[in-house]
Amino acid sequence: MEPDPAAATALVRRSGDSPGIAGTVLHLPAVIDRAGERARRRFVEFFTSEIRNSHTRGAYARAVGRFLAWCEVRGLALEQLEPFLVASYVEELAAKLAAASVKQHLAALRMLFDYLVVGQVLPHNPADAVRGPRLVIRTGKTPVLQEDEPRQLLDSIAGHALVDLRDRALLSVMLYSFSRVSAVVGLKVRDYEHQRRRAYLALREKGGQHRRVPVHSRAAEALDAYLEASGLGAAPEAPLFQSFAGRTGQLTGKALSSRSALRAVKQRAETAGLGTDVGCHSCRATGITNYLLNGGTLERAASIAGHASTRTTQLYDRRRELVEPDEIERVKF
Repeated sequence: MEPDPAAATALVRRSGDSPGIAGTVLHLPAVIDRAGERARRRFVEFFTSEIRNSHTRGAYARAVGRFLAWCEVRGLALEQLEPFLVASYVEELAAKLAAASVKQHLAALRMLFDYLVVGQVLPHNPADAVRGPRLVIRTGKTPVLQEDEPRQLLDSIAGHALVDLRDRALLSVMLYSFSRVSAVVGLKVRDYEHQRRRAYLALREKGGQHRRVPVHSRAAEALDAYLEASGLGAAPEAPLFQSFAGRTGQLTGKALSSRSALRAVKQRAETAGLGTDVGCHSCRATGITNYLLNGGTLERAASIAGHASTRTTQLYDRRRELVEPDEIERVKF
């Protein structure tokens, strides 16, 4: 009998077990529970202390939960795990999931077992020598707005209602600053700073990284119009981008969620005639590509986007894709 992949979600959903972070609770899988007090403690510490990003924590919890459910079905104890067993699991996983997902699952196991080795729960890491599937990514799959489409998107939000001003400011910030949506919706009013005729955004990125990014003049215009209409300039500690109370047109005082921001982007893109596949990440990729097309350097783009490596930034660089449609017309039959 195969373990139910959905059971992995119990790792972070069940209550009455070990406390986690910000209301998250961790259910201890039977394999860990039977391994003793030290294993239980290190397992909980791994998810509550070692992994700070909530999205990564959730993804790793599901990956670890799935593997431990697989072990439970086969009657494997924690101390019995060997590289050939992990390799067998990875091979089975590769038949069901995409290569990128398999590599993420393997990364989660390696990281957990490393933590257990350091805590003297395991003598060695059984996943360390296991190789994942080959995966070469040269460009990302995120749709990128081309030529005048970014301006078409912003100009389509022509209303003067507060929700229009908010969405225009939201899209402008994401397009012009290459920012992750999580960092944008996490902004407070005070994070929009002015110094010597220049505006800056103080962004808090994943992993606790802080960035101070200059605000493009057009994004500043959109932000100023939104702040003036909303009156939020007098509330520096308030969330900059807020949700609305139903159809009242009144701000709730609560920060816009990433999911709500995505919904707003998709609705605005569809209204502008750009389709429904445009999302928040499209703004990031569009900004980076446009910057590079206009003479920006890859190193500076990485710095603005908050990438630790230019290799990551290259995934957002779609200049080659933008050239190909014209170049292919050189073929004459």
